[in-house]
Amino acid sequence: MSIVKKIEIDGKEVAFKASAAIPRIYRLKFQRDIYKDLSSLEKAIGDGDVSNSNLDSFSLEMFENIAFIMAKHADANVPDTPEEWLDDFNTFSIYQVLPQIIELWGLNVKTEVEAKKNFAQLSAK
Repeated sequence: MSIVKKIEIDGKEVAFKASAAIPRIYRLKFQRDIYKDLSSLEKAIGDGDVSNSNLDSFSLEMFENIAFIMAKHADANVPDTPEEWLDDFNTFSIYQVLPQIIELWGLNVKTEVEAKKNFAQLSAK
């Protein structure tokens, strides 16, 4: 199962897709764990207040990579590198986009857990 959400970036509607394939795609492309990276970003962004956040340049790169993977997963026409994809936009606020990506990922994880529970209940019958 997967969930697609459109998020406005720089005046454009951009599709992002979360599915069980994302952790593998992210790990293969960036040799990193998306669960750890999203958790780190969620802590760093705090309540979304720029003055209270702990985002550094490495956090920004993690965000860009996660957003790129989810956008590429939703739309095969997205360029093949994060740099090429980011060239499609002017600057935009991570504080507006990241919470929506975190929410999308949370909905995906919740859906997967519920599906596994339902499957387990059906299998037990």
